[in-house]
Amino acid sequence: MRRVPLTLVPAFLVGIFLLGTCTAAHAGTAPQTDWMTVLLGGRKVGHLQIDRERKDGILTTTQTLALDLSRAGKPMHLGNLSRSVEGPDGQPLGFSARTRMSSMDSTVEAQADGAGRYLVTTTVGGQSRNSLMDWPPGALLAEGQRLAAMAAGREAGHRYGLREFDPSSQQVVDVQVDILGDETVALPGGAMRLSHQRQTLALAHGRQTLDLWVDEQGIARKGLMYLLGQPLEMLACDRACALAPNQPVDMLRAATVDSPRLLPSYVRSMPMRYRIHVSGNIGQPFITTDEQQVTALGGDDWMVDVGGAHPGRQAPPQPADREANAWLQSDAPAIRRAAAKAVDGARDDLSRMRRLRQFVSGYVTAHGLDVGYASALEVLDSREGDCTEYAVLLAAMARAQGIPARVVSGMVYADRFAGVSRTFMPHEWVQAWVDGRWQSFDAALRHFDSTHLALASGDGDPWHFAATTQLFGNLHISQAVPDADLSTPVGGAAAPAGNGVSNGGGNSGGRGG
Repeated sequence: MRRVPLTLVPAFLVGIFLLGTCTAAHAGTAPQTDWMTVLLGGRKVGHLQIDRERKDGILTTTQTLALDLSRAGKPMHLGNLSRSVEGPDGQPLGFSARTRMSSMDSTVEAQADGAGRYLVTTTVGGQSRNSLMDWPPGALLAEGQRLAAMAAGREAGHRYGLREFDPSSQQVVDVQVDILGDETVALPGGAMRLSHQRQTLALAHGRQTLDLWVDEQGIARKGLMYLLGQPLEMLACDRACALAPNQPVDMLRAATVDSPRLLPSYVRSMPMRYRIHVSGNIGQPFITTDEQQVTALGGDDWMVDVGGAHPGRQAPPQPADREANAWLQSDAPAIRRAAAKAVDGARDDLSRMRRLRQFVSGYVTAHGLDVGYASALEVLDSREGDCTEYAVLLAAMARAQGIPARVVSGMVYADRFAGVSRTFMPHEWVQAWVDGRWQSFDAALRHFDSTHLALASGDGDPWHFAATTQLFGNLHISQAVPDADLSTPVGGAAAPAGNGVSNGGGNSGGRGG
């Protein structure tokens, strides 16, 4: 059974919401708390609590986001705590974060070492890793962002730029801010005169727009963005309003894209040509891979061809594609042992990957709808999850065998899913470097075919895929042509070629699984 990777929802909500919620510095040491209610499609799904405390000139800002979502009736309780420590002028001194997306929290703790660097301890799946980080030039934490907004003023038509640092993902987001003018805004506690500012965030995969309405102190009192085609709002209110009962929204139906036609199993091993319209001024939504070619048709229309093996479309592996990290703990003894046992007797990387894929397909037996995103070690211990958990475990085991591997985030076709027929849904799988090219292996579905549409690839860190979430409310697939002659120019007709590819168990990419 196919599963939706719920990490796409919490990671996006947490990362984007906490960016842009500027906070205010106040004299004295008395802590101050502000509250916001969070609505999705008009239904209350959570709250945001912002605590500020200044002591001896040092400002500590703590932002706590709590969300209640559901999937097929199963509750998902998700949350993030993000803390920044700054000097009197907004200079960064330290940061930390705690995120709940699985049975175990992932944490980040960073302290300045006095030499302009930060000692960062990241803990995922119960395993901690230490690293040294140079502070990104020009990057700002919460108070620094507020001070920059104050300096920019409120004059309509003014534009300025920010580099916002997110403690949870340890990523810098370049933001363009357009001041649209003062407006009277209705809030739960009454109307306020606020400055309407539109932030355009340059994310790792496309752009995202966040509208903020801020007061004279640069504090956000209202925020609006769109998630899966639905309005996502945060509104300033009192504690009782923020903590009022939630009305969890089921994300399954919202996270699907209609297929223009039925795609029976016998055609999915054939090359496939898609025509896709993308709304929302997002930019290029798909990636070119050794199995997928992306062509701009002009405007917001794209042609995506999936099928065949085309070495050289993607760059060869980098050192990071072989290394262990916080989410793919390929250096953990338990993962090394499991990988060695699974590939026992295999003589080449293709055989090893096939055996690893078979092992993971049979190993994850508890299909947990309440798992958001677990690390490879957590999956090895719990044997529970959805397609994201299959993917991180397979990628970690591949790296444990010295095979470069990446986790791919995208979509895949289903005849019926979440009560909807003929649909594409969010999905994750693995690319491995085998025989001089990147080949795809899908442990959740047990095979890779030409209905897999790749949006992004990375090192298994859920934050790298947060930006893909916005796409699912903005994609329209107008054509899906099976058995297409992918050598035909995009401007010509995609006529049947009569040479469907099928080997290795229905792998349109050539020989993966």
